[in-house]
Amino acid sequence: MSIRLPTSAETRWPPALSPLAVIREFKENPIGTQVAVLRELMAKASRTEWGQRYSFGEIAQAKDPMGIYRERVPIHSYEAFRSDVERIRRGEPDVTWPGVFKHFAVSSGTASAGKIIPLSTEMLNINRRFTLAVALSYFEATADPSFFMGKLLSIPGRIEEDPLYPGNMIGEVSGLQFLFAPWAVKKFYQAVPQEILFLPNWENKLDAMVAHTLHMDIRAIAMVPSWAIVLFKKLITAHNKATGSNATRVHEIWPNLQVFFSGGVALSSYQALLEQQVGGPLDFMESYGASEGYVSFQDDPRIPDMLVHLNSGVYYEFEPVDGSGPRVSIEGVETGIRYRIFVSTCSGLWGYEIGDVVRFTSTKPYRLVVAGRTNEMLDKYGEAVYGDEARAALGKACELTHARISNFHITSLPVTSVDLPGHEWLIEFETEPNDLSTFARIIDDHLQEVNRHYLIRREAGAFQLPSISSLQAGTFNDWLKSTKKAVSAQTKVPILREEREIANALLKISGNNT
Repeated sequence: MSIRLPTSAETRWPPALSPLAVIREFKENPIGTQVAVLRELMAKASRTEWGQRYSFGEIAQAKDPMGIYRERVPIHSYEAFRSDVERIRRGEPDVTWPGVFKHFAVSSGTASAGKIIPLSTEMLNINRRFTLAVALSYFEATADPSFFMGKLLSIPGRIEEDPLYPGNMIGEVSGLQFLFAPWAVKKFYQAVPQEILFLPNWENKLDAMVAHTLHMDIRAIAMVPSWAIVLFKKLITAHNKATGSNATRVHEIWPNLQVFFSGGVALSSYQALLEQQVGGPLDFMESYGASEGYVSFQDDPRIPDMLVHLNSGVYYEFEPVDGSGPRVSIEGVETGIRYRIFVSTCSGLWGYEIGDVVRFTSTKPYRLVVAGRTNEMLDKYGEAVYGDEARAALGKACELTHARISNFHITSLPVTSVDLPGHEWLIEFETEPNDLSTFARIIDDHLQEVNRHYLIRREAGAFQLPSISSLQAGTFNDWLKSTKKAVSAQTKVPILREEREIANALLKISGNNT
């Protein structure tokens, strides 16, 4: 197969081409684009410590850089980077990427003991163009520019000066990215000023955002969907208190709200409830990004899967989760297989596993859905239920029973002398179904349909029906506040856990018997 390498204008970071032209280029020439990205990464990082360790300069000039890279550079966990990240935070240059870093994303944990991802200026600029590409793709797909004519409401995550190394900024990637947003967007399009967006207390910030935007013409929203549910409730309450009215839907307050740009957690678990809260037509555009880089985005609200962005300063590799195949570059992926995803980036991550599982739905162009985290699976009894299967089953049950949920958590049930193995689904309903047993049977039927391991155990009588525990409103929010040092825009509720520590805490908060 003939591969045309993109020109320097097409691969420059950020590319000299417009965001939409970049998208058209990598859709037409995906493999050539990824080869060029890898060569560029290798050339730029060749004089760093890691570049010399793995001879990046030679890989940049190799006839088959993808194959040579795969042979020379092993997969790395965070622990392989931890000590070097500390050196980079101290200001040491040219360790994994040229120059000195001033921005660090907290991928998990805390600034003192968690996973800290250095973010180069190149990556932050590329991420800015990625978000612009999503907005322009929406405009191109709908041919409707009206969402630009009002205000955008977004909630960036919390950031602060690095307490260990003053002069650096550290926190959630969305907060760091806000610092690099175009000045015109922040001045004229963003609905809420920076002094409110970066308030340290999460509840106070949401209340201030509602008060500030109550009478604005909000037409676009960009935030984690689970927190939009909380924001919308506060908005409706504040509007009714201020006006003496009895509004029940967001469109009664923001009638021109048109599009929701979603990221951070899977949209599928929350979309139905968000649509109900808004109470009018609303387009959704989902993006898949991590602290390590932005990966894919929904380029058309009518198409539910996401287009992989192949020229975002990230070189991708994949490996089947079940170990059925080798580590491959983009040209080696197949549809329907769950893959671990590894990234090499212009922030100096090399063969780094970001912990997510993806499944390709198309290779012309390359499109995917996020199947969950690598640890987002229940397999205590050999049932091998993945996060995407659980979300789809829950969505089917909500659709058929007209239920709505705000949050959920699934755990394993212990085996006793009288009880078979099974799963407990802890659900905070906005609208509870009339019959929880029917709800459980729909979940069970769907899992049997899509999961061979689950089906075999159910047919053999070795696994019980899902057990549904309905939790009181606010349970998950109370759990987050009691377990997290600081709740923020990207604080997430774990979906699947075999251990019952989270489940028991949720049941206790809700007042359910454990």
